[in-house]
Amino acid sequence: MSMNPAQRRYIRHMIALSIAYILAVMVASALIPDGAAATPLTIGIALVPALATSGFIWAMARYVADLGDEYVRMLEIRKMLVATGMTLALASGWGILELFTDVPRVPLFFVFPVWCLGLAVGSLVNRVTIGDAGPCA
Repeated sequence: MSMNPAQRRYIRHMIALSIAYILAVMVASALIPDGAAATPLTIGIALVPALATSGFIWAMARYVADLGDEYVRMLEIRKMLVATGMTLALASGWGILELFTDVPRVPLFFVFPVWCLGLAVGSLVNRVTIGDAGPCA
């Protein structure tokens, strides 16, 4: 199966951003000791990996905007909606548990990885939906 130009561009962006993210996390880990004070310097260094994460979101948005096939675009958007709904439900539910019980605190860092896992769930939803309803439903 050959890729369209939007898919090729998306993969190039995601590979470059993944490399940038890994390098940024490695550099931040090397420069900031565990338990460091929140100074402008440590905050600035710690936020560099977030730039790559923002790049991931931009690349996904650009991919959806660049898709010429409206049906494929709808499938990608549905994946993102499933991921968003799942992430919001899990984060809200766990937040309520944290508020009223002594469950362990979950770092906010995990919100984006959970959303990415939600994309996989969204892909499964698309497969089930396509299998049941077909492309014309």
